[in-house]
Amino acid sequence: MRRMQFAAAALLVLLLSTPAAAWGQARVVTGTITSNLDGEPVVGVSVRLKGALQATESDGAGQYRMEVPAGSSETLTFSHEEHDYREVEIAGRARVDVVLVSRMRFNQYGVKVERMPVDAEERGGFLVLESPDQSYKFWFDMRVQVDGAVFMGEQYNSIGNGVAVRRARIAAKAQMTENWYGEIDMDFADSRADLKDAYVAYTNGPFMWRVGNFKETFSMETNTTSRYLVFMERPEVTRLFTPSRHLGTQVAYDFSRFLVAGGVHFQDVGGWEEVQVRKDNNSALGQSEGYSFTGKLVYMPFLNDERGLHLGAAASYRTPKTTDQLNAVRFDVRTNTSINRKKFLDTDRIQNVSHYTFRGLEGAAFWRNLRVQGEYNLADVHRNDDLASASFDGFYVLGSALLFGGRHRYNPGEGEFTQPSRGRSWGDVELAARYAYLNLTDADAGIYGGAGEVLTLGLNFHVNNNVKFMVNYGINNHDRYANGRNRLFAGTDANGNPTTNFQAVTQPKGKGGEDYQMLSVRFEVNF
Repeated sequence: MRRMQFAAAALLVLLLSTPAAAWGQARVVTGTITSNLDGEPVVGVSVRLKGALQATESDGAGQYRMEVPAGSSETLTFSHEEHDYREVEIAGRARVDVVLVSRMRFNQYGVKVERMPVDAEERGGFLVLESPDQSYKFWFDMRVQVDGAVFMGEQYNSIGNGVAVRRARIAAKAQMTENWYGEIDMDFADSRADLKDAYVAYTNGPFMWRVGNFKETFSMETNTTSRYLVFMERPEVTRLFTPSRHLGTQVAYDFSRFLVAGGVHFQDVGGWEEVQVRKDNNSALGQSEGYSFTGKLVYMPFLNDERGLHLGAAASYRTPKTTDQLNAVRFDVRTNTSINRKKFLDTDRIQNVSHYTFRGLEGAAFWRNLRVQGEYNLADVHRNDDLASASFDGFYVLGSALLFGGRHRYNPGEGEFTQPSRGRSWGDVELAARYAYLNLTDADAGIYGGAGEVLTLGLNFHVNNNVKFMVNYGINNHDRYANGRNRLFAGTDANGNPTTNFQAVTQPKGKGGEDYQMLSVRFEVNF
């Protein structure tokens, strides 16, 4: 019995005298933590075994000491507010030195910048990068429209068929904070680069202020992005008598049932040729740029997801711009397509202009899959030296229906229609019709720019958020004054020969002028 007690006591003494590391109870890991920026020690780094609750911190020399119990994690974690989080495998080592990557980043100018993680996801067919707190969002907005057109009918003027890239747009857009937004938009169609939108905006609830190059808020059809148009081209009257993109500043306020916008605008800085003429006039003649004041009021008596009514009125006071001849205004337009480059309707340059005005009335309504819309626009040109003022006008009305359960959608913040919903998994089909009329003749002012009307039938296939196919059939009818500044035939003379002189046209009233039909198609992708 005494022998057994002696043996047990001897074994206990032996175990107590053996180092803990020899049988795996615990060991100590040490090391130094430095920064990748300058190699200096990093103080206050939280060091812990992965999964453990307790941690230690690096001292003033960047050194740490960590006891690693038997059976614990073999991974050390390193956390520091100014450096990236890191995990390191111990792998049986007694010393583990670590270099942490600084969280500081610098731009190309050597300035320290803040960092924020962003998540990437597809939204409505577009790639969007957004921070978790939604304070920052960035996305690209691309658009390619390929058009083709053929022309039919007995024509006085030969019109060539063709295919063209109507738009090749690349835009970068960013919501930089909760209140600040900016974008830049370029078009590379026709083998040239034209600046479209380039502005910064501040929003605070229903209030918005922006400055840069953007569309003046005037016409529903003009302000609607080309990706959501019902027809391939906007009606002629809105392309002439409603202002589009100009450099300027504007404020807008979206009430519950009202939208009010107003601004002051200057030159169009988008077209290369216009910019060069403006610069030449400024350099050679010291000519100041023209300006304009534009305002609009929209009233929405009722609006929900199923139905809505839009009523609007707009006005713009404008002085002649310096992108053409000085103190002159010209109204000219192509008919319903970019393929036909002929401009039958053309006032030529109206000289000695002091100012001119645009006025517009518009209305629209939708109910589920049905939509109607129309605008009436008037232009008055006022001249110096007691010359008679000139007045021109025009209008359009359109209607459309989505056939397979889709719904029209309206954006009250902009006062315009946006992308419709589709009723089927494969998309939806839209049928549409539009009648448009434009008159550029004022006999009292001695201006004979011609008049024309266009009836357009449309068929749109909305495949998904990104792809749309469009087919338009147009019946174009011009009067005898629509001779493109006496360069295009408008009828035949007494000898039966084509003539550009409207006074020599022998066709009876209502029969003169160029008439033709047009079939056009568009393949569009937005991404």
